[in-house]
Amino acid sequence: MFKRVLFGSDLSPASEQIINAAVGLHRLGTEEIVLVHCLNIRDVGTLAETLINLLQPELKRQVEKLQQLGFAVKSEIRLGLPAVEINRAAQDNDCAVIVLGSHGYNLSKDILLGGVATAVLHTATRPVLIIKITPAAPLTAWNSLADILYPTDFSDNAEAAFAYLKKIVRAGAEKVTLLHIQDQIIGKHLKDRLAEFNRIDEQRLLRLRDELLSTGRVLVNIEVRFGLVAQEIINQIKSAGVSMVVMGTQGRGHIGEMFLGSVSNKVVRYSPVPVLLVPLVK
Repeated sequence: MFKRVLFGSDLSPASEQIINAAVGLHRLGTEEIVLVHCLNIRDVGTLAETLINLLQPELKRQVEKLQQLGFAVKSEIRLGLPAVEINRAAQDNDCAVIVLGSHGYNLSKDILLGGVATAVLHTATRPVLIIKITPAAPLTAWNSLADILYPTDFSDNAEAAFAYLKKIVRAGAEKVTLLHIQDQIIGKHLKDRLAEFNRIDEQRLLRLRDELLSTGRVLVNIEVRFGLVAQEIINQIKSAGVSMVVMGTQGRGHIGEMFLGSVSNKVVRYSPVPVLLVPLVK
């Protein structure tokens, strides 16, 4: 499923964490990595050729490290707008997934995801795996298939993410939790029907569970909760030992908002574990 993936690297010391976490992709079937560094044409101007020559040794070092981890590696330095070039490189090389690092937020709660990662997420036509860069606790021993969390609102985009979840189960996922959150904002106005909604959504989750059980040998739990959607997802990640989150980039929402700007974005910012975001490609 993830046979060939693209790694976006800024060649900084922080990007080493993405390289170290790459070993966890073996269990997902990754054999080849396309390592891409982008130089923003707006920043480098006429210095592009000089900078490319200066960056080659560090790029080569990261290539060699990935090769030591057992991957076939191709590297590229691209000149242009980074988000555009990363998505283009993924398409040109037929990569199944784009892997990027994120700093999440700092102690002042200032959002640092921004920039390239956000731009890639907003324009990606293939799944993007976001790995949190945390200097205090680098992700070096990542068991990608240990415990997968799949939050769903039963939207078309969630269904697209579920198709990837089934592939992950076929790859050997050990445990999956199917989670649906009854949005607290909706519940405020429809509390008298909450029990009815819970029964309906539990049946939906049971059907998804049965589909996964027919796909592979996996332990599947289902949960229906009530609360603030993003916060409940983060609570589950932190309390249940989740190894990876699989979810859509947007959903129905109570007022039709883009989940990338709300739920998915918040999960990426605050999740201590990798998050696979699957876009709805029409």
